[in-house]
Amino acid sequence: MQGTTDGFSYGLITPVAAFLMACLGGTLGLRCAIRSLHTSQRGRKAGWLALAAVAIGSGVWTMHFIAMTGFSVAETPVTYDAATTFAGLAVAIVMVGLGVFLVGYRGTTPMALVTGGTVTGLGIASMHYLGMSGMRLHGTLGYDTVTVGVSVVIAVVAATTALWAAASVHSLLMSVAASLAMGVAVTGMHYTGMAAVHVRLGTPGGPADGTEAGEPVATLLGPMLVGPGVFLLLAAVVVVFDPLMVAGGRRAAAPAPEGPDRGARSRALSGVPAQRTRREPRYGTSPEETAAGRSVPSRGVHDW
Repeated sequence: MQGTTDGFSYGLITPVAAFLMACLGGTLGLRCAIRSLHTSQRGRKAGWLALAAVAIGSGVWTMHFIAMTGFSVAETPVTYDAATTFAGLAVAIVMVGLGVFLVGYRGTTPMALVTGGTVTGLGIASMHYLGMSGMRLHGTLGYDTVTVGVSVVIAVVAATTALWAAASVHSLLMSVAASLAMGVAVTGMHYTGMAAVHVRLGTPGGPADGTEAGEPVATLLGPMLVGPGVFLLLAAVVVVFDPLMVAGGRRAAAPAPEGPDRGARSRALSGVPAQRTRREPRYGTSPEETAAGRSVPSRGVHDW
């Protein structure tokens, strides 16, 4: 017997909230990745890339489980296994990290983008379906193979686009636009994957009954989403108050040169031409020689 599934049991609240969390994680992750491009210190570069990976991974994972709070099966309660649920967060961060570090150190070469985008997209899809495997209900889950394949392709394309934007787009406006596109794609991937799900109901209390092994949605998902939410808030504070990010990713201008030639250098930098050196004509030089502009060395006082 097939169960009746509903992915929007709370209306538009869960998909809108899920989309906003995906955009927030994407925005913070892209800004951190862009920040890594403006530092030459390997330790700082790795730190910014790691923060980008955690921000994107946390945003995608939080988006997934906010959306899952709106999923229900009419004939059976739905619960979640805590260990499997948290394992999905680890998979998302690690896989996104591999893609971010690859593009962060290799740049936007076609091979780096394809490899990094594929690894990151597969990580996002793996997180989604691992989270689905943590569901406990009176029955078993099945999937439509073609729809699952479409959701994986969406995840890979979204991840590749996000990594390209992280390495190529440096303005705040363009990175926000890329994050919005990423939020649409990742949220679309989630609901495409949910469209592939069908539930085959079992006998309550029978071998297929796994609800006792899980936690209710309100008990598990509510407190569980607090941690990633707080992290994204702290990451936003770090990004907002970083001096280079405030300056729009531009380094400070070099200080004016010091020393006795400071005035000459300032005139040269400002476009003011240096004054031409006047050469005194030699005593007794004819007007014709002077008009011809012939170079005549000047004499000292003792020559007069």
